[in-house]
Order: sequence, then structure tokens, then C-alpha cells
Amino acid sequence: MQGKKHYQEKLFTNFQLSDRVPVDNIYRKLKETLDLQFLYSATSKYYGKDGQKSIDPIVFFKLLLVGYLENQPSDRRIVNAAAMRLDILYFIGYDIDEELPWHSTLSRTRQLYDEDVFNQLFKQVLKQCIDKGMLTGKRQAVDSVYVKANAALDSIKEKAIMEDAMAFTSQLKDEESKQGNNDDQISDKPEDPKPQKRTNANRVSTTDPDSRMSVKPGKVMKLNYLSQLSVDTSSYIITSIGAFHADKKDSQCLDAVIDKIDNNLKEYGLTVEEVIADANYSSSSVLESLISRGITGYIPNTGTYKQERDGFAYDAENDVYKCSQGNTLKFIGYKNHHGVSKTYMSKRSDCKKCPIRMKCLGKSTYKMLTSSITKPLFEEMHKRMNDDYGKQMMTIRKSTVEPVIGNLIEYLGMRKVNTIGIKLANKCMIMAGIAYNLKKLIKYGGTNFWDAIISLLEPQAIFNLIAIKTATNQFRIKLSPV
Repeated sequence: MQGKKHYQEKLFTNFQLSDRVPVDNIYRKLKETLDLQFLYSATSKYYGKDGQKSIDPIVFFKLLLVGYLENQPSDRRIVNAAAMRLDILYFIGYDIDEELPWHSTLSRTRQLYDEDVFNQLFKQVLKQCIDKGMLTGKRQAVDSVYVKANAALDSIKEKAIMEDAMAFTSQLKDEESKQGNNDDQISDKPEDPKPQKRTNANRVSTTDPDSRMSVKPGKVMKLNYLSQLSVDTSSYIITSIGAFHADKKDSQCLDAVIDKIDNNLKEYGLTVEEVIADANYSSSSVLESLISRGITGYIPNTGTYKQERDGFAYDAENDVYKCSQGNTLKFIGYKNHHGVSKTYMSKRSDCKKCPIRMKCLGKSTYKMLTSSITKPLFEEMHKRMNDDYGKQMMTIRKSTVEPVIGNLIEYLGMRKVNTIGIKLANKCMIMAGIAYNLKKLIKYGGTNFWDAIISLLEPQAIFNLIAIKTATNQFRIKLSPV
């Protein structure tokens, strides 16, 4: 017999959200895992004792998390999604007939709270990961990614000329006219200025002044922010994440990244011993900073690094260079250009009769070489990166931090920030990092046998273990995220 369903709304019903949300639902698990009571004391300073009640701080942060977990960081879409989803309503503690906060309330509250509140939440989640034994903190992989700003290229305008310079020019013209300069001697038509190349130095977005023009090879130029993050290689947990101006080099950001890692881990007794990064992070200041911190770096030298100069050999004992013809280039002093360098120069008399003079010197009458005073640091790094353990570190980097970045961009709402300004962009990236760590936290099933062994071994022993695995194929070591 054919069934036919007739629908009529009930005036009264017995309904509980907790009965309708499955046990394995992510939001039910998060509700059981997260303890956000500390947010009341952390945000109390932003409110007075009188007036209309604000949105509950716990509800606010839960709604933000929903946006990143659903890959919909738009405040309007967050509220719309929550209104239609029983599991989200259960997570934020609202019943089906309760009115949700307005989307503009989320925007205003995000601006109200300082970055410190967002960092406290990040640390709270990180602490839960540490308590579960998910990370050791010893080895960190660092990388960066451009995140689209909430501004279009059409909003870019030329930076205004300084007002005092314009006033000074106007005064000069007035004085010249008073001195009786003839009109026919002064052209009323201003000279056409030479067109300037469009750069961040002379252009700024009127929509979001903190955004910067940047582009990856083969991609279209956009207004972006630069997200820098570090990932613990033992468990793929994000240990720090934040926004930087997109015109900054990676090497200029690494010190700040390591400071963030230390700040997030030191109170839990974890210390960074190794940092892995790509060649974009290589610089003399970075290498010196890592040494001063007692951290071993695994950072390939840039493409401009040359272990030996073609046709010239360095004599460390006498601090001189010798060319292929046997002539000597002596040290003559220091030069400050992109860092302090040592300068070496040949004698004109030696080069005058040299058989390869034109090929070596061109129109010059002597040969000059410069060598960075930090060259030994680059040589040490070159040697470290070319041994077996260094090569294995680069494999580990690719299998940890790069997949995490892909996850954040594709599935956790970090392709673009919907806010204005670097401070709010930083808050958005922190929330994306929290959402990622929470997903790892609730899926964590404990340390397996081989992970437990590896966590107790020294670095060289880990490499030997991997080498044995490769040779015998007797067991498998996990080097990439599940």
C-alpha cells in the first residue's frame, strides 16, 4: 500500500538537541573537549557593570570556530549556517527557538578584544595537545603562505606628497614671481613627471592600507598578507601562526616566529632544538640568531651562495685569495653592503701582464672580491644540508608544514581574510590555527609503538632507524599526516 505523508506543524513538541546530535559528530566532541570558562575573566576588562548585555564571549569564539571549521569565515554566513544546523546550535548552547546574535555583533566583538585574548585561546588548545602527549616541541618546521587581503588592486593609489614639501615649493614660486620673473620665461605647463614603477614603496590601498602587493611566480599580483606558521614535526600541531606584511622576506620574519614559538611552549617546559625551513629563510642574521638561541637550523643556502669562487682559492691561514695564475688578492678592509663583508684586491702590476686579463677584469685594472664575514656560517650550513641527516630533514619539512598549509587554505577558511588591517588579519589566522589544532586533538588516538620509540631517540638514531627501514623494509615509519 502506497504511503502518503501529510505534514502539519505541532503546537507543542518534546524535543532535545542532545538527542539529535550523533555521538561521533565533530561539534559534540568539541563541546565535550573544550573548556572555555577562562574567557569570562580574560574578557571582563572590556565591559562595564551597567548597560545592555553583550554576546557571551564563549558563544562568540565558538561561532568564529564554526566559521573556520565550515570553511565559511564570513560573519553573515556563520550566523546563517548556525541557524540551520542542529549540531552547531548544540555546540554554541542555543535552542532551536532562540534568536542568534547578529552578524555585525561578531565583527564588533572581534575588533573589541585584543590579540592577547585570541592568543590565550590558542595556548589553551595547545596545552590540551601537550597534555595528551601529542608534541615534543623539539623540532619545528617553518613556512609561509600569502593570504588574500580584503581589498582589490583597483583600490591602489599613489602615496600623497608630503604637505610641507608642497608648501615649500609654493613659497619658492611666489618669491620668484615677486622678483620680477617674466611670464614668458616661466612655463605655465608643469613638466610631466616620469612614470614610477608600481611598488609598495609608492603605492597604497585606500581600502586596506596594511595590505601589500605581492605575487608568486606564474600567478596574478594581488593584495595580500603573509602568514607565517610553525608546525611540530612529531604530530603536525601548529605551534605558532600570525600575520605579517606581504612585502617582508621570510628571513626577516623568522626571529619573530621563533619568539612566538618560545612564548607558546616555554611555560609547558618544552624547548625548541631544531628548526627546518626552506632557502627563503636563509640569511646571515638568521644563522647568527639561531646560534645565539642554541638552535640547530636546517635551512638550505640561497642560490647565490657559492662554496668556491671560480678561478680563486681561499687561503684561510694567510687570509688571502689566490687566482688561477698564482697572483694574490690581499685583504684591504671591510665593506657594509647587505651585511658586513671583507674586501680583497689584487695588485695592478700583477694583473697588467696576466694572460687572461681581459676575460677576468674587462676594463678594470685590478681584481676585487668581497666575502661576507659570516661565510663560515653558510659553509657550515652547506655541509650540514648535504649530509644524510640534513637531506632527511628536508623530506620531513615537506611532509609536515606544507600539507598543513594546504589544509588551512583549502578547508579552514584561510584563503582570504574578510577583515581590514593587519591586527584583525592576525586574529583571523590565529583562529584558523586553533580550528586546525582542535580537529587534530579530537581525532588523536594515542601514540603508536614506533612513534613512542622515535620520541625517545636522538636525531642521529632516528636517521639510522629510517635507513634500516629503507634497507630492510621490515617496518614503516609515518612521515606524513594521516
